[in-house]
Amino acid sequence: MTDVHGQLPATAAPATDRGTLIAQDNQVTLRKLLVVTLVMFGFGFALVPFYEKICEVTGINRIVKRDDHRPANTQVDTSRLVTVEFDANLRSDLPWTFRPLETSVKVHPGEIATVVYEVSNTAGHAVTGQAIPSYGPMLAGQFFRKLECFCFDKQQLDAGETRRMPIAFVVDPGLPGDVGTITLSFTFFEVAGRGAASASLTAPAAGAAPTAIP
Repeated sequence: MTDVHGQLPATAAPATDRGTLIAQDNQVTLRKLLVVTLVMFGFGFALVPFYEKICEVTGINRIVKRDDHRPANTQVDTSRLVTVEFDANLRSDLPWTFRPLETSVKVHPGEIATVVYEVSNTAGHAVTGQAIPSYGPMLAGQFFRKLECFCFDKQQLDAGETRRMPIAFVVDPGLPGDVGTITLSFTFFEVAGRGAASASLTAPAAGAAPTAIP
């Protein structure tokens, strides 16, 4: 039968054709999802060497590593004194207490000095932490050489253990003259796994005062 215009009326597509079209659409969607998943997976792997390269270029990885070189000018500048202030911080989830035994010292640029931090584990089980240093002003970090520091290694403290940890440092004589005070701040974060401290970081005898070594 034709309509008034002489055209055959449209007929509904067979059910089997509709099922085939839906199945094809589902396959296309599944392929797209697989492609997106593979791309995201590959991008995640690509980020690792990219991040490592960024850290290498910017020096981010060096903030907790030993400064292998002494200042270029090893002569002590006795005409100038720089105040170095010490700060201690903990992430809220780390059950420790942490403090410097001296809040500040005055040093001549080029002079090796040593101060001591004290840390205690108040938890009933062993906990491992890693200290991350920061500097104020930020520029000072380029002229602050850590010769020995507890921040070079993970520190594991047994339940109730208290440890005194030295840091030996020298301020490079190249520090700009308008910088008279450097603030060195450490923040301890809890990390997984065991992390024994280096033997060289053995604490000094109880009651020993931090000293500046000429």
